[in-house]
Amino acid sequence: MRNFPTRLTEGYRSFLSGRFPSERKRYKNLAEKGQHPEILVIGCCDSRVSPEVIFDAGPGELFVVRNVANLVPPYEPDSESYHGTSAAIEFAVEGLEVKHIVVLGHASCGGIASFYDRAQPLTAGNFIGKWMSQIATTADQLGTLPDDRTHALRKLELAVIEHSLKNLLTFPSIRTRVEAGTLKLHGTYFGVATGLLFLRDAESGGFLPVLEDEAIAALQQQADD
Repeated sequence: MRNFPTRLTEGYRSFLSGRFPSERKRYKNLAEKGQHPEILVIGCCDSRVSPEVIFDAGPGELFVVRNVANLVPPYEPDSESYHGTSAAIEFAVEGLEVKHIVVLGHASCGGIASFYDRAQPLTAGNFIGKWMSQIATTADQLGTLPDDRTHALRKLELAVIEHSLKNLLTFPSIRTRVEAGTLKLHGTYFGVATGLLFLRDAESGGFLPVLEDEAIAALQQQADD
């Protein structure tokens, strides 16, 4: 026990004395009746981009799968590879019958930066490089990227959200539900430094602020200063 991170022990202690008592009935109900979230969030494993924190979600409200760069691989049932993300999608759609799938991309994504920079493998296995190689075609379709690295990365980060949304539609169970109107797909982009969340407009393909009230305007002003 002494090697277990103190931060986690103290965090759990705080949970037991604070949040858990106030939500005890909810946890008990979830344990007895199971989970029934209506939203699947596919996000990045980046520690700065927690869907539960961003959307202020309680237990049982979101079904979340996270991987490097919030990527959805194409539907490949005959592949011999392991399919962690596809398995989570399958369960969310077929088992939980979620009504919404949200792809949550974000600024300053390390996985996308490693692809852009052609970073050297961290290990002989080069798991990150192999994983990120699936966006090569998407990157090629963008053509020449801006010379400014920040702008180039932003363009690639947004394109990867599009990439994942398109790959979701390669899953027959998802396409059928989307066409029937019982399942909706959403692309979102989170600004780590600003806290601003942008939503992809299905018609234009552009990303617009989810909220436009005074608080968001104030945040935008801070970002511009």
